[in-house]
Amino acid sequence: MSGTPLLAIIVVVVVLIVIALVATSIGRYRRSKALRRRFGPEYDRAVSERPSRRAAERDLQQRERRHAELSLRDLEPRQRQRYADQWERTQAHFVEEPEAATREADALVTQVMAERGYPVDDFDTRVQDLSVEHSETLGHYRDAHEINKVNERGQASTEQLRQALMHYRVLFADLLGDRPGGRTAAGHG
Repeated sequence: MSGTPLLAIIVVVVVLIVIALVATSIGRYRRSKALRRRFGPEYDRAVSERPSRRAAERDLQQRERRHAELSLRDLEPRQRQRYADQWERTQAHFVEEPEAATREADALVTQVMAERGYPVDDFDTRVQDLSVEHSETLGHYRDAHEINKVNERGQASTEQLRQALMHYRVLFADLLGDRPGGRTAAGHG
């Protein structure tokens, strides 16, 4: 075999390897971009909590797979109204008993999650399941949960409890399907 055909084969192999590497890089970039778009702030949080971007992205993809297996449903208009009325009562109760109202808000958010089809046994699992569709409001839920834990120990100030109620309200509205501008999430769930 002469040197010219061998050189041509080597060049073709090198070009194919470069093309494969570029295609792999583009695929990873697109996957990362799609995950970042879908998970919003939760993407950055996952990346900061995992040893590598790849590990974080695997975790987020696992969340998507788990979420796809859930039987989620939108609330019927009557259910939405019933929960909205319960929320109003909880807010009104805050004036007299902020500690109890904060616990009620936590229970009400959990009840709405369960009604929508989310498993609610474990807080960390709830957060992971919610992160797929409610990543923009998830930080509020985490903050409210932390304040509620302080409340359970009897150590939360009234201002902290007020903040917790506001944080719960953001996720509660999102779960009910209330969107900015008065839109509802009909058909999304």
